[in-house]
Amino acid sequence: MALTPLSDALATVLAALPAKRDTEQVGLDDALNRVLAVAIISTLDVPAADNSAMDGYALRASDVPSALAVSQRIAAGQAPEPLAPGTAARIFTGAIMPEGADTVVMQEDALERDGQVSILGCITPGQHVRRRGADIAAGAEVMAAGKVLTPQDIGLLAAVGCASVTVYRRLRVAVLSTGDELVTPGQGARAPWQVYNSNQYQLSAQLRALGLIPVVFDPLPDNPEIIGDALEHATQTADVLLTTGGVSVGEEDHVRGQIEARGELALWKLAIKPGKPLSFGHVGNTPIFGLPGNPVSAWVTFALVVKPWLLRAQGITPQPMHRITVRAGFEVNRAGTREEYLRVKLLSTNGYLRAELAGNQSSGVLSSVSAADAVAVIPVGRTVALEDEVEVLLMSELLTAPYS
Repeated sequence: MALTPLSDALATVLAALPAKRDTEQVGLDDALNRVLAVAIISTLDVPAADNSAMDGYALRASDVPSALAVSQRIAAGQAPEPLAPGTAARIFTGAIMPEGADTVVMQEDALERDGQVSILGCITPGQHVRRRGADIAAGAEVMAAGKVLTPQDIGLLAAVGCASVTVYRRLRVAVLSTGDELVTPGQGARAPWQVYNSNQYQLSAQLRALGLIPVVFDPLPDNPEIIGDALEHATQTADVLLTTGGVSVGEEDHVRGQIEARGELALWKLAIKPGKPLSFGHVGNTPIFGLPGNPVSAWVTFALVVKPWLLRAQGITPQPMHRITVRAGFEVNRAGTREEYLRVKLLSTNGYLRAELAGNQSSGVLSSVSAADAVAVIPVGRTVALEDEVEVLLMSELLTAPYS
């Protein structure tokens, strides 16, 4: 099977998105970071009535410059009386404007004495008045479907009277790690031929950061029947399967074979470095991503292929991931046949950004991912000399921001 360019791989996996996504109703206290499934249309005006933007005096602009009798006091939450001609109302921020008043004068610009208020200086009719519906008009769309709800969004929903919202059900993602060499941190001593299972933890953390529910399985040995049975069992408890290891061409790589034996394989081998041996298909009707076992390869393929699928499956319309141009503080002397992703640190030098390698670039060295600020993208067939311009993807976007 020929190596698949990243753009073609994305097209293949995104074509396999579920046709329908389940939704549920949640209260605002449980809505943070959930994805809105139904647009919110306001049933009311915000503000609901003209109100004062300042502490001061509500009056008719045409009555100034005469001294005006203070006829009433209006605090927020009180219903005012109509304003008699030639009078002013003492008013406070957020209080409803009395009928007949069209202007508010700040208390700093007025002088009240013996029940009369004089206005100091000029005024503009309509000043310091918040008009009904100026923020949100009844019938307006407050929030579109596909919005990931932030704390400020939840405040806005409350402001238009929403007590609950319809959101997409959070996907359950099975995380299965394969390999006889894997040891779970904290569960006994590690032998020289064993490695701690970092993939389980990094992938589970990324899933939680996306608001998804990881369903973690114990590490699986390199046994095809055990792996196959685990995959089938996982389809009963999760919406999508995510495996690491066992998708390359070695005699002990059994995941790809079990996908083909118990379902279908739609994609295998990407034209990227690291991350070539990625697979995608279905076990039964459940989508499955088979990620490489090397931790950097697993991290790269999750960010570039799995994450876009998960976001769209949650109803999110991703934004394009930004690339910025920087100077190279490294060299690539041999043109590659795969698009390469190098972990780099960004340094400010003489007014421009320079990308330095963040450490060893081996696909098994996770410390360079932790140390990196960005990933430099080296196109197929290109070499890089010191100070050449290169494009980078910021780590903050790779890890957290939605993108297509």
